[in-house]
Amino acid sequence: MTLCEHDIYSALHGTSPHPSLSGRVISRFVIDSRQAIPDSCFLAFRGENTDGHQYIAAAIQRGARTIIAETLPPGITATTVRPSHEAAPDPGRGPLVFIVPDTLQALQQLAATWRRQHQPTVVGITGSVGKTSTKELAAAVLRQRYPTLWNQGNLNNEIGLPLTLLDLEAQHAYAVLEMGFYLEGEIAQLCRLAQPHIGIITNIGPIHLERAGSMEAIFRGKSELVQALPADGHAILNWDDEWVRKMAPLSPAPIFRYGLNPEVDLWADNIQSEGLEGIRFRFHYRRSASQTEVLHVHLPLLGRHSVHTALRAAALGLICQLSWEEIIRGLHDINAQVRIEVTPGIHQSTILDDTYNASPPSSIAALNLLSDLEGRHVAVLGDMLELGAYEETGHRLVGRKAADIADMLFTIGPRARWIAEEAVLGGLEASQVYHFDAMVEAQPVLQQLIQKGDQILIKGSRALGMEKLVAALSVAPVVS
Repeated sequence: MTLCEHDIYSALHGTSPHPSLSGRVISRFVIDSRQAIPDSCFLAFRGENTDGHQYIAAAIQRGARTIIAETLPPGITATTVRPSHEAAPDPGRGPLVFIVPDTLQALQQLAATWRRQHQPTVVGITGSVGKTSTKELAAAVLRQRYPTLWNQGNLNNEIGLPLTLLDLEAQHAYAVLEMGFYLEGEIAQLCRLAQPHIGIITNIGPIHLERAGSMEAIFRGKSELVQALPADGHAILNWDDEWVRKMAPLSPAPIFRYGLNPEVDLWADNIQSEGLEGIRFRFHYRRSASQTEVLHVHLPLLGRHSVHTALRAAALGLICQLSWEEIIRGLHDINAQVRIEVTPGIHQSTILDDTYNASPPSSIAALNLLSDLEGRHVAVLGDMLELGAYEETGHRLVGRKAADIADMLFTIGPRARWIAEEAVLGGLEASQVYHFDAMVEAQPVLQQLIQKGDQILIKGSRALGMEKLVAALSVAPVVS
């Protein structure tokens, strides 16, 4: 990173930095004082449960030499710079603290300024399901040829995306940015910061329906990405999703269509899931009206739903002029395989850890993967949150799917009871369905009933903390 204190001063004040400033290079931007390192910049946010200003001293102790905050707690010796500060700052008095009216606004202003000073092609990715896996795979494809920046983890919101932009360097030809959504206007704001040239839409579903209010509101919010694209950009749209298809007229940029329909630009067929060994299928790319390329592939991606993830990443590679050899090499990048983790379980069972989050579409996709595996199928499904008016319907859809696939079903949480009820209505024997209000009640029953060769899917919304159940049912690694 080459961003320094001079850049912060110029971005926040709109003027050239005072010559007395040292121009110290920032090693890292952090919002958690525990992640501070020497010469890092700590941004103090006031959150719902904690106030980052209380941890300024801790960040300084860990090596932070630059602070962006709304106030400076007493007892800290530092050089302060305020928006209206005209006097020369004295850089000899401890760390440099930029006092701002609003830390979030300051972060976004700094990120937008830094973005304008660089010329990467920015790829924005949004959708209800599959954003992170698409982001990881898309970045893996692009970096086969180009220096590429991408969000780490789930840094996809109004704080995380600007932090990612601050990692931009002159060498980066591409930046792949996942964009999260709760309410209308949020993606539009992220686009103003990131200035995407290419937009990828995964799908539209009832995720965060409780907050957004309606499917139409989710559609409007997600479509803000395609509306922000320039006329010389590209909108990569899932043509199998009727909501996404409706975005086509909204995009100033040309449309690249992908899916399972032979009428689109890039499609897949002959799909075969090989369980934990990956998937096989054929790519078809309509390079021109008279030329369609066909490619047989075997990829280390889990579940049939991963075909759409591969299509999205391949579409991006094709638009960016990568060869099929480079695209396939990127799709095989083991570091880009995310989400479901496979781990040995007790009694020689296998655990499919998909506890990152849960929604009806992702739960059905995980159940489809479970059905591809040999052994007794055990599904452990928890509440799916933030579904709003779709709450009962979504849970019952998952229950109906579980009835077709699971040999044993364990449900956890008040909403998951609908999954259990629907599974029984769908034909699963009531004696094979167990419902628990709390995870602590389910653990001993699972430990007793799990058998050798069981394939155990564990999935629920992040807030349930079902990763604790995974830990309780996993075989601890042997330490020699």
